Amino acid sequence: MRVSRIAIATGVAASTVLLLAGPAAAHVSVQPQGEAAKGGYATLNFKVPNERDQASTVKVEVNFPADHPLSSVTPEAVPGWKIDITKGKLDKPLEVHGKKITEAVSKVTWTADGSKIAPGYFQQFPVSVGQLPEDADQLVFKAIQTYDNKEVVRWIEEPTAGGEEPDSPAPVLKLSAASEDHHGGGAAAKAGEDDHKADDKAASAEGDKKETHAASSSSSDTTARTLGIIGILIGVAGVAFGVLAGRRRNA
Repeated sequence: MRVSRIAIATGVAASTVLLLAGPAAAHVSVQPQGEAAKGGYATLNFKVPNERDQASTVKVEVNFPADHPLSSVTPEAVPGWKIDITKGKLDKPLEVHGKKITEAVSKVTWTADGSKIAPGYFQQFPVSVGQLPEDADQLVFKAIQTYDNKEVVRWIEEPTAGGEEPDSPAPVLKLSAASEDHHGGGAAAKAGEDDHKADDKAASAEGDKKETHAASSSSSDTTARTLGIIGILIGVAGVAFGVLAGRRRNA
C-alpha cells in the first residue's frame, strides 16, 4: 500500500513537471529555410503557436536586433494579416554593395485582418533578411504576442549563460559558418550576387545598344546628306545641259 502511494505521488509530480514544461516548449521561435550563414542572406520563418484554449492570437510583433542591424528585411505577404514595418535611424551607417545604409528595420508587426491563430493551431510568418552579421554566432528577436482577450505575452528573455531556457524565451537564430567565398547564405547569397551581375550586364548591354544605334543613325544621316547633295548637283547639271541644247537649236 505504501509503495502504491509513493508511485502515485511520483506520477503526480511527474505530470506536474510536464504540465509546467509544456507551455515553455510552445513559444514563438525562428528557423531559417535552409541555412543562415554569416555574411549571407536567408529566409526566416517565425513560428507562432496559440497557447490558449479560450482565445486566439490576433497580433504578433517581432523586434529586430539593434546591435546587429540588417540592411534588408522583406516580409512575405500572409493572407488575412496586415503587415507594418517600422524603421529606425542607425547610429553607425552600414555599407552594403558600396552604398551607405543609414536606417534599418527595427520591428515588423503582423495584425489579424480577416484571419487569426485559433486554439490548437500555429502560423508561420516568413521574412527575407540580409546581410547577416559576420561577427556574431546568433541573433535574438524579441517577440510580443497579443490575444483577442487583450492578453499580451512577451517572449523577450534572452538565453542564460548556463544554457537554461527562461520562462518566456525570445526567438534565437543560430548562424552557421560563412561559406568559402565569404558571402555565406549558400544558394540565396549566390542568387543575390547573380542578380546584381545580371543587372550590370543588362545595363552594359543597353548602353552598347544605344551607342550602336547612335552610330548607325549618324552614319545614315551622313549618307542621306551626301546623296542629297549629289542629287542636287545632277539636277543642276541637267538644267544647264537643257539650256545649252536649246540655244544650239535656236542658233
